[in-house]
Amino acid sequence: MGSVGSVPRLVVAAPASGSGKTTVATGLMAAWSARGMAVSPHKVGPDYIDPGYHALATGRVGRNLDAYLCGAELVAPLFAHGARGCDIAVVEGVMGLFDGASGEGELASTAQVAKLLRAPVVLVVDASAQARSVAALVHGFVSFDPEVRVGGVILNKVASDRHEAVLREALEATGVPVLGVLRRGAVVETPSRHLGLVPVAERAADAVAAVEAMGAMVAEGCDLAGLVALACSAGSLAGAAWDAGDALSSSPPPPLPVPSLGAAPPDLPVGPGGPRPQTPDGLERAVVALAGGAAFSFSYAEHAELLTAAGAEVVTFDPLRDEELPEGTAGLVIGGGFPEVYAAELSANERLRKAVAALAERGAPVAAECAGLLYLCRELDGMPMCGVLDASARMSERLMLGYRDAVAVSDGVLAVAGTRMRGHEFHRTVVEPGAGASPAWGVRVPERRVEGFVEGGVHASYLHTHWASAPGVARRFVERCRTS
Repeated sequence: MGSVGSVPRLVVAAPASGSGKTTVATGLMAAWSARGMAVSPHKVGPDYIDPGYHALATGRVGRNLDAYLCGAELVAPLFAHGARGCDIAVVEGVMGLFDGASGEGELASTAQVAKLLRAPVVLVVDASAQARSVAALVHGFVSFDPEVRVGGVILNKVASDRHEAVLREALEATGVPVLGVLRRGAVVETPSRHLGLVPVAERAADAVAAVEAMGAMVAEGCDLAGLVALACSAGSLAGAAWDAGDALSSSPPPPLPVPSLGAAPPDLPVGPGGPRPQTPDGLERAVVALAGGAAFSFSYAEHAELLTAAGAEVVTFDPLRDEELPEGTAGLVIGGGFPEVYAAELSANERLRKAVAALAERGAPVAAECAGLLYLCRELDGMPMCGVLDASARMSERLMLGYRDAVAVSDGVLAVAGTRMRGHEFHRTVVEPGAGASPAWGVRVPERRVEGFVEGGVHASYLHTHWASAPGVARRFVERCRTS
């Protein structure tokens, strides 16, 4: 295999959501992995759920490529970081090929990412309700932006041999080869609920079976050799792969840590009995507990990598099963997920809830996003949570979804006031009040408002952010772990 910049790659896109991108992308990953290839899995946009299925298919961490959250300049380096040591890479698109951040042109679209990666596109078309018109559809997508190279079509939900023949004949005029045909009856069970697919962490054996079925279906219906050849036609990428250590060394040093609320009471241990691993400069590694498991499965891999590079020992725990925080916990990161689905179980784990509250009370840094925010509230749908925040959370009929342009309002463990970051909001819950006396963020898009909580060492908010866009966040957090 050549350099990272020459890893064969293709982007799986579609004219619209619901066309079958996830089935095809995950199926390709599984089919090639089953043939002994090292496959690098990627997802355009902020979504956490699809990368979980990608990870099952490939045995590698699923990574996101989001030009809005991270900036266009980081798309290729982050791709190269994930593709190290791989034979081929598959990038699953988001929504329709040219759909991106609302009102921002091509920003964060699959088309933009394909261009940044110099990667050919495979267009997955739901052909269930069309015949010859498929040629007009494909022609439009091929010609809309000449910089986007549509190198093949995979026809999904094809009814019969006759239907397939009509579609193939129509597409001959476009010059775009048909690289796969999936029949209408070949459906893989991927259950959904209020925020999309059910995450892999909640399905276990069922998810494994679903991924295997996708791989078998794609292997049977697609020209795997032709798709490899298309992936090999990708242009070479210049520049170095992203590296957490390099990103930290090139980012500005963190401001002075926020003052601690005081030393821990004697009955709250602040470290383990034995010596902890040290950083290269001789400092003891601060233990950062990272929530995981079925209730908190949303986390970008780069966050843990940045925390580690900043001097943390990242230890994952499951709030549904573990009754104590990891030994020596100096800081806590609780990402996104579905605590509303597991509210009763989370509430029943009273020992852990009290441990989280005690950690926060002593001023240790706690970073919570969306699901983490709900967990820190006094209650969720009437069931007791950690009580770190004097707020209650409940399910809502309204879906909050979209990119957000935000500015830090208060100095906290992640950022100083005035720091601008971009994030993503995706939930069907409400927290009352929506902001504390010291809000976390001032949101400027789509409407102006403040939200979230900065209290002592706690930074809790609905906003999902990608720390690769601001590596100093991780360093500031770890520095606070050492001083609190």
